[in-house]
Amino acid sequence: MRNALTVFGAGCLGGLVMCVVMWLFSYYGITQSLNVRLAGSLSPHWMYPRIVWCGLWGFLFLLPIYASSIFARSFVIALIPTLIQLFVFYPFYEGKGVAGLSLGLLTPFLVFFFFWVWSLTAAISLRVS
Repeated sequence: MRNALTVFGAGCLGGLVMCVVMWLFSYYGITQSLNVRLAGSLSPHWMYPRIVWCGLWGFLFLLPIYASSIFARSFVIALIPTLIQLFVFYPFYEGKGVAGLSLGLLTPFLVFFFFWVWSLTAAISLRVS
């Protein structure tokens, strides 16, 4: 039970950091300059579901994924929610097309980057705890 609560908490912390990074990318116009229509917000209404989902994605850290470094492990773990976001949620639930390409051609790269920020934050917090 302790491991489950720890990875959920680390996932939530990673989700919080991911939301802030997404907001910063929107605020400073980075996503717009890449012609991607992903917008972040600091409103609780926008952040809450993402933080909870990231907490649930944190259970991926219970999988026995062995990598040479924390960066490599976070890279591999970030691929799983990225692929599900791009090929399940965007096309079937949000109507944004396969890989969210209706949001912009670089959407898959930005989605992966944001999930990598989440994964790296969670991995570092698990290493520190």
